[in-house]
Amino acid sequence: MMENSHTADNQINRLVVIGLGLIGSSLAVAARNAGLASEVVGISRRASTLDLALEMGVIDRAEESLEAIAPQLGAGDIVVIGVPTLTVPSILEDCHKLLSPQVTITDVASVKGSVVAAAETIYGTLPPQLVPGHPIAGSEKSGVTAAKSDLFVDHRVILTPHANSTEPHIRLVEKLWLGVGAVVSAMDIKEHDEVLAATSHLPHFLAYSLVDTLASMRDNREIFRYAAGGFRDFTRIAASDPIMWRDIALANREAILTVLDQIMSDFTQLRSAIDSGDQNYLMDVFTRARDARNHFGKLIESKALQQPMSEKIINYTVSPGGEARGDIRVPGDKSMSHRSIMLGSIAEGMTEVTGFLEGEDSLATLQAFRDMGVVIEGPDQGRVVIHGVGLHGLKAPKKPLYLGNSGTSMRLLSGLLAGQDFDVELTGDESLSGRPMARVADPLAEMGAVIETAPGGRPPMLIQGGNKLKAIDYVLPMASAQVKSCVLLAGLYAEGQTSTVEPAPTRDHSERMLRGFGYDVTTEGSKASLSGGGSLSATRIDVPADISSSAFFMVAAAITPGSDITLRHVGVNPTRVGVINILRQMGTSIELSNQREVGGEPVADIRVRYDKLNGIVIPEDQVPLAIDEFPVLFVAAACAEGETVLTGAEELRVKESDRIQSMADGLVTLGVDAQATPDGIRIQGGKIGGGEVHSHDDHRIAMAFAIAGLRAEGQILIHDCNNVATSFPDFVGLAAAVGLTINVDTAE
Repeated sequence: MMENSHTADNQINRLVVIGLGLIGSSLAVAARNAGLASEVVGISRRASTLDLALEMGVIDRAEESLEAIAPQLGAGDIVVIGVPTLTVPSILEDCHKLLSPQVTITDVASVKGSVVAAAETIYGTLPPQLVPGHPIAGSEKSGVTAAKSDLFVDHRVILTPHANSTEPHIRLVEKLWLGVGAVVSAMDIKEHDEVLAATSHLPHFLAYSLVDTLASMRDNREIFRYAAGGFRDFTRIAASDPIMWRDIALANREAILTVLDQIMSDFTQLRSAIDSGDQNYLMDVFTRARDARNHFGKLIESKALQQPMSEKIINYTVSPGGEARGDIRVPGDKSMSHRSIMLGSIAEGMTEVTGFLEGEDSLATLQAFRDMGVVIEGPDQGRVVIHGVGLHGLKAPKKPLYLGNSGTSMRLLSGLLAGQDFDVELTGDESLSGRPMARVADPLAEMGAVIETAPGGRPPMLIQGGNKLKAIDYVLPMASAQVKSCVLLAGLYAEGQTSTVEPAPTRDHSERMLRGFGYDVTTEGSKASLSGGGSLSATRIDVPADISSSAFFMVAAAITPGSDITLRHVGVNPTRVGVINILRQMGTSIELSNQREVGGEPVADIRVRYDKLNGIVIPEDQVPLAIDEFPVLFVAAACAEGETVLTGAEELRVKESDRIQSMADGLVTLGVDAQATPDGIRIQGGKIGGGEVHSHDDHRIAMAFAIAGLRAEGQILIHDCNNVATSFPDFVGLAAAVGLTINVDTAE
């Protein structure tokens, strides 16, 4: 990845623009107005164009050929090729003959493969001075009269340096585009042409074809007269320069034909569905398209079209002190949100979910089932409607299922997908790719599944379809709700009765929710059992507020004198209340009220007020009941009087990070006496100072240290907080509502 650079070694002397169309003239005038180059020179075959460019102030100097200025060019000069794509090779011929290797060469063509191929043919090798580029900007107007000095502001420019492109030339081209306000990205040449064929070239060809078809119809005047704004917006691009798009079509022929074939096949299916009245197919296409468009819209608004030259990293700066008071409801339970999508998808009928957590992890699960043909409406303010396809109605996805940072998604899905008749690959981000999956792959293999993992039992996971599963009695080697749920979900597709036995109680959301869908699950002590071959019936699910998210504010109140926080409609499943039990043992005042059962899950309002905290030896039977809440509980321990000791928590070392070591290191940095042990930690309560800590890309570590700011004596800077959004959207906003001061900073 390339990084932005503004060093004195990369100053632009002359900027020479060959071709004064919309892009070339806009770049020239933008660079001239910004003072990026000592001189801006325009080259065009038409004297009238040059005269007009001079008159308009687009360029400082006009030349009719590269030959006239080439002897004056050297290091620090940039030549920009801004001619139609099929004309680029002839300009490269001139560059080869006339320019010193010290002169930087770039272009603005919409196709990069043809440019690079032409350069290699002409030069005999790819010249180090060539840095291909493509500004994603344009207008229906063309020519020098259409020049806009702000055309590239906040628009993406994709640079596609080849293997021989050298750093000084890359930096100089980057400097040029940054200087005119563009957002600069780096991309592989082949990938660029494939992506742009789908996202830019195809829409233009569809617009041209649609307008041409409608214009040839008998009543075309009436058609265009009554066209709505959306039609005009879409077909606007058909007013672009025909020569340019002819050249693009021919230069990127292979990639365009591939995507055209796909869209024509999809159009044929759509026509068939309309003809036959296939409501489900139409709903599937339109729902997936709408939600994909909303997702892509957010990416585009965030300038995330392609890999940026420098990735933005989110850091938190937490001011010391503050209060902890308020009456709030945190987002929905993540574990239940995952399971509601999974079970609703394989149920028969339409399942309605309210309170769904719209975090990145839960949305990854939702998207995975959309990719397997399930129609899912929403989410819309926590409401999701799932059109279930039954146990055997899932379809093979067209690509690997990307699950982001969600270990829950991957582990539970592996069980559910082990019984399908199609192959599927499960992938995730860098953090998820480092987490152990053998713990689910091994019992699934005992059941007859065929699963391949990366070395060390890590993702990606390739699950082979069409294998007959057999029931097993599985004794879990560790207390893990994810492993238990994985085996039980596979058991839905197995012959006979599948059972799991836990060494210690873990959350039982899967068992409860399966019963809510009408599936018989028996529980006897630590043993859960179900028989394969049944069916799930659609239901309604109200997801309560997440106790893991609530835990941050429970601890905020527990450690802050004068605090008083009420958390509404929180799930208080007996297998999840470890955080309440531990805080009460430490001395926190916690009251549960309005206790009730919703959809088979107990919920309550939780009021937490400050009281003096004491260090304790945490009972090991509470560890599985609070496994996700320990990072913030360690903050409570740091504020308690005396020593807190945790044992039997090895599972914390294989979460999104090694949470034992991550928290111990951070607490020590803040002046707290904390010692990590193989299966836990020892924390001596005392004062919390300020300093810089690292989240290690773990959302719960980041949020825990944010809460520590309430009792800190100095400012706390928390690095790498990007993943907070995976489980707790708007954590910062809700924290501010109860009295914390968190500033969100971005860094390169």
